[in-house]
Amino acid sequence: MTGDEIREMVTVGLVLVAALMCFAAGVGLLRFPDVLSRLHAATKPQILGLMAVAAAIAVNNATIGTFALLTAIIIFQGLTAPITAHMVARAAYRSDHLRRDFLIRDELSESIDRVDEDNAGSPATAPRDTPD
Repeated sequence: MTGDEIREMVTVGLVLVAALMCFAAGVGLLRFPDVLSRLHAATKPQILGLMAVAAAIAVNNATIGTFALLTAIIIFQGLTAPITAHMVARAAYRSDHLRRDFLIRDELSESIDRVDEDNAGSPATAPRDTPD
């Protein structure tokens, strides 16, 4: 086997791993019952699939520019996907679009109750007057 054949086999293997990750994410989105479970199914395999595709590209096109670009893509996606999932989960929690019976421990309810109590005791802010 030549180096090109080995490189192509590794690339095919990594792309298949990425495809399986995407498939697992899709099945999880369809099968899981609530928002939090679906977010978990959407974000975890997405990052792993992206890393597998990036590795396949790096194996197939091994240049410094390619490595730099793929590293930046993985870092930015790795930073934004969990933050986005966290914000969507928090909004779903606050709007009561989740099944609380699936929660093992609800640490956020104490914080929200405390903030709601603090806000109930403080006077409402008056609208700002705008000069004419």
